[in-house]
Amino acid sequence: MTLKIALAQTNFLVGNIAANVDNIVKAAIHARDDLGADMIVFPELTVTGYPAEDLLFRSDFITAANNALYQIADRVAGIALVIGFPEREDDKLYNSAAVLHQGAIVACYRKRALPNYGVFDEQRYFTAGDQPCVFEFNGRFIGLTICEDVWRTGIIEDNKQAGAELLLTLNASPFNSGKIHQREDIVCRQVKAAQLPLVYVNQVGGQDELIFDGASFVVNADGDIVFRAAEFKEQLSVVEFDGNQPIKSTCAPLYNQISSEYQALVLGIKDYVRKNGFQGAILGLSGGIDSALVLALAVDALGADKVEAVLLPSRYTQDMSNEDAVLEAQLLGVHYHSIPIEPAVKAFTGMLADIFVGTAKDATEENIQARCRGVVLMALSNKQGKLLLTTGNKSEMSVGYATLYGDMSGGFAPIKDVPKLLVYQLACYRNSISQVIPERVITRPPSAELAPDQIDADSLPPYDVLDPILERYIEKDQAADEIIAAGFSRADVARAISLVDRNEYKRRQSPPGIRITERAFGRDRRYPITSGYKGI
Repeated sequence: MTLKIALAQTNFLVGNIAANVDNIVKAAIHARDDLGADMIVFPELTVTGYPAEDLLFRSDFITAANNALYQIADRVAGIALVIGFPEREDDKLYNSAAVLHQGAIVACYRKRALPNYGVFDEQRYFTAGDQPCVFEFNGRFIGLTICEDVWRTGIIEDNKQAGAELLLTLNASPFNSGKIHQREDIVCRQVKAAQLPLVYVNQVGGQDELIFDGASFVVNADGDIVFRAAEFKEQLSVVEFDGNQPIKSTCAPLYNQISSEYQALVLGIKDYVRKNGFQGAILGLSGGIDSALVLALAVDALGADKVEAVLLPSRYTQDMSNEDAVLEAQLLGVHYHSIPIEPAVKAFTGMLADIFVGTAKDATEENIQARCRGVVLMALSNKQGKLLLTTGNKSEMSVGYATLYGDMSGGFAPIKDVPKLLVYQLACYRNSISQVIPERVITRPPSAELAPDQIDADSLPPYDVLDPILERYIEKDQAADEIIAAGFSRADVARAISLVDRNEYKRRQSPPGIRITERAFGRDRRYPITSGYKGI
């Protein structure tokens, strides 16, 4: 006897339980009526969206989420649904999966492995389950797991020992570069060892800084992937089982590293704007590589008609910067205008002239320029209801090469987790699709243009030196001596680490940004602002 299982790779809105219920019902009916599915499997915590964070502490929220199961059961018949939800029992909350069929809850599983590392904080909210769950459906015994369960050894085997012939796993597994290969490798090895076929359903979409990449898949008992859904797209797919073995189907190709990072950034911008109700996006376009990349990402995410670029030249802005910024906007079909900041700079410096008498010009005057730009951009954002995108990259955020209330002003930082060297790679990748970033922008030395003839290398080590040091110190937690032993000069290491350590206060005040590395600033890395620790 065959069994058709639908994989609902969905993009739901955290907290909007009523809309999520409607979308669950709509997907289930479509899978039943149009795709002939016998069962549909949704991602982890489908009802609430993932991660719901401290909404899970609200009793009214949990009540609504639990009631939602009965609403769904009442509205859908003729197909079994496997749905993630936060299950409350007495004073405990579980990350659970329920099986709904013919108006009733016929099985319920509680997640056993609660991750509490990196971006995960599940032990803050949930109690771990301690038993496998196997239910019978159409003559088959089917086990349930949730996300981290299949990363831990023993849990898949426990399901087999409990009688499972097929395993369903509900997931909210966030993207970082290379994660899909790691995910598939671990799951396939575990499945092959247990000889238990598995259906892996992952959510898709952007949720604040997290991106969920989808790429749901099905593995046969030999550990071979026989179906894969697309990355970064909502998709409802059906896989047919002959007995307990999945029949080989379409495997969507995977993006390479650079293209997957680009797609993640596009999806992050699109969903942040859409889910938060902005009318579009606006950004300052300087003629430099960072703002050029952000402009391209924003247009690819939202469409040119939803993006606005603003040139904010100062006395130090070179002609080629203005020319390149205009060309970028024209190539992408974006509406743009130019607002020189010199009148505002003169007004502020005039106001402060008497107090600054006898002092030398320094970063203060440079920061005034950046803050004038921030005021203008925020005013346009407020007036038009468009999200202001900041254009700072991870290298700058790491060492504090950014101005509070200046170029750090904004609501969302798309490339906050993109090191400078990767900015160039992403720009070249985008140009390989169509030329939207002038070659001169890629080849010229980067500059903040806040002082005469200024380039980044005046203040920082070269990026081909700086970025590897930052990766080792921030993402891999290596000590200074380890980094020096890897071949970097003590002076460069000391300079970089000192800048990272003393700029935590800036990062804490920066807008959220899209996570694409294994360790981003934000949920991943929580360092005290006030600290006596010195990395070197």
